[in-house]
Amino acid sequence: MRRRTLPTTATALAVLFSSVALAATGAGSAAADSSTTLPLKSTGDIVVDGVHQRVFISDPTAGQVLVTDYAGTVVGTVGSLPGVHGLELSPDSGTLYAAVADADAVVAIDTATATEAHRYATGTAGPEYVALTGGKLWFSYGSGGDGNIGSLDLSGTDPVVSLGQDTNRTFYDAPILDASAGAPGTLVAGAPSQSPVVLAVYDVSSGTASRSTYAFDPGNTGGGNLADLAVTPDGKDVITASGSPYYQAVYKLSDLSADGKYVTNTYPNAVDIAPNGDVAAGTFSWYDPDVHVFKQGVSSPLKQYDFPNTGTTSGSDTLAPAGLAWAPDESKLFAVSKNDSDAYSLRIFDAPTKASTTLTAGAPATATRAKPLTLTGTLGSAVAFPAGTTLSVVRTDDESPSGKTLGTATVAADGSYSFTDTPPAGGKVSYTVTYAGDADHAGATATRSVTVAKTATTVTLNNNLKVYGYGSNVTFTAHLGTTYKNRTVEIWADPYGSDKPNTLVKKGAVDSAGNLTATVHLTRDTKVSAKFTGDTRYAAKTTTNTVYTKVAISTSLSGSYKTATAWNEKYYYFHQSKDPVYNTTMTMYPGRKYQFQVQRFYDGAWQTTASEYFALDTYGKDSVTLDGTPPIGPRFRVRSSYVDTASGDNVNATTYGAWKYFTFTR
Repeated sequence: MRRRTLPTTATALAVLFSSVALAATGAGSAAADSSTTLPLKSTGDIVVDGVHQRVFISDPTAGQVLVTDYAGTVVGTVGSLPGVHGLELSPDSGTLYAAVADADAVVAIDTATATEAHRYATGTAGPEYVALTGGKLWFSYGSGGDGNIGSLDLSGTDPVVSLGQDTNRTFYDAPILDASAGAPGTLVAGAPSQSPVVLAVYDVSSGTASRSTYAFDPGNTGGGNLADLAVTPDGKDVITASGSPYYQAVYKLSDLSADGKYVTNTYPNAVDIAPNGDVAAGTFSWYDPDVHVFKQGVSSPLKQYDFPNTGTTSGSDTLAPAGLAWAPDESKLFAVSKNDSDAYSLRIFDAPTKASTTLTAGAPATATRAKPLTLTGTLGSAVAFPAGTTLSVVRTDDESPSGKTLGTATVAADGSYSFTDTPPAGGKVSYTVTYAGDADHAGATATRSVTVAKTATTVTLNNNLKVYGYGSNVTFTAHLGTTYKNRTVEIWADPYGSDKPNTLVKKGAVDSAGNLTATVHLTRDTKVSAKFTGDTRYAAKTTTNTVYTKVAISTSLSGSYKTATAWNEKYYYFHQSKDPVYNTTMTMYPGRKYQFQVQRFYDGAWQTTASEYFALDTYGKDSVTLDGTPPIGPRFRVRSSYVDTASGDNVNATTYGAWKYFTFTR
């Protein structure tokens, strides 16, 4: 219990308490090309089966044919094919023939099951390349001056192999072979990796090979290092890919004279021709495009592809020799690439015969809901678009998360377009502009997002800055203004003090007048909030009011010998020899103090003679004994108060306790 002495004079008492200080506290993408890594050790040839949508790639080092789907996913492997190189697909796509040099055999692979179906021995000849024409399968074999051509006749009961068909002994090594349905009974052969290029054409319609045309350095190009060749679908020409010159040369089958060129860059190493005559030409190029697509008869490329660098040196990945193949419907072009770490990839190019298309979309970064905004952009390509070309426009927002088609924008002659829309919803609004493509152009898509400001609404809340007694149950009314579909309001109460969390008091739809009420039990100063979370058209809104709550204070005086009403107040009477005990109970908070104040009636008014802050115990209680020898007759009064901040915290409103009046007698 505290003890405080009541001095004999008011002045002395004031001096005692005045020494105590009062403390204050307080642009557009085209069709998606792709690539996938392949488990290869080398490559020999690549063939595409359009019926089963399979890609077959020979791997001489690993002795296998790898099988993938059109996405590049490996779906099978045909093994036990040592030195496998050239591949040829039957006209019905049912059988793939593989030249297996180190097994001295031609192997027939069932394309539907990707398994070996038959193995045809070729005697001592190790086949390198194969081609179907004239009712037989032709294969090349030999090396070191003994390059030659053989045939495999599968038309009878038993297969028949005939070797040494090139009686002119045209080639030093096994030549590259090809044939075309446009030139039935004609076989074309070229010397691989030889300078200058050597080509020969054979008439095989009789069942044996008769050389009809021969050219050493055809067309007088001076080219060399032949890596690939392909006969055109119409059977008129053969196109070669040799290390030089830096284009894929075209020669007539009739006399192997020059008949045009497809201009590429350093160092041509692959060529494949689509059924309609379009040409895919490949080059071994570290720093230039690797794949070049041409329309039939047009010497400049329609489209070019440059491989990325997946290795460790400065040069990009390079195309494998003879590493190009069309899908028969020309929907895709496949290319096998290799990096400097000998890692192989299958690169898949979509819509390769269509000109690349660029599409841009522009829009303001911000806009206002329900106000018009305009999209602008351009559609471009190396190939002109037909008049009246249109683009589709789709808007995606919170009201149409799956997208809503708005209509079309017409492209002007200069490639520009514009489209005006009035977004009904706010927030992030995305516009997707799409060109579907046509027979000559690849499709393209561009997307642009706009931050659209939502319309503001109003949320009001009553009782702001009002003061309530401790433990009051106060009704708060929130009022919500105009919104779209969401009519729900939340009322939250956040009492002062870190130990009390912000709590949801009520959540619900407002009534027809726009109101929602909730009752809050107040024990501390409290921030009360009304929240509208927003909807697709109206912005979220929160209104926060503060209400103040007094503390509960009770006091008592003990030790008096009587009480009586005097001077219109209840007075406690103490004998001069009796020390009054003043007791205080107050709403507790950690570290809370109360203001103890004593006044004396003097010169016609109450004068403060003592004021001090005392700490409350853990139960919110404290007692003070007023000892000494007080004067007889003067009137005194005492009270306890909570003073916001000065009492050690700020979680309640300043609350003054009731005065207790007392006097002393003998």
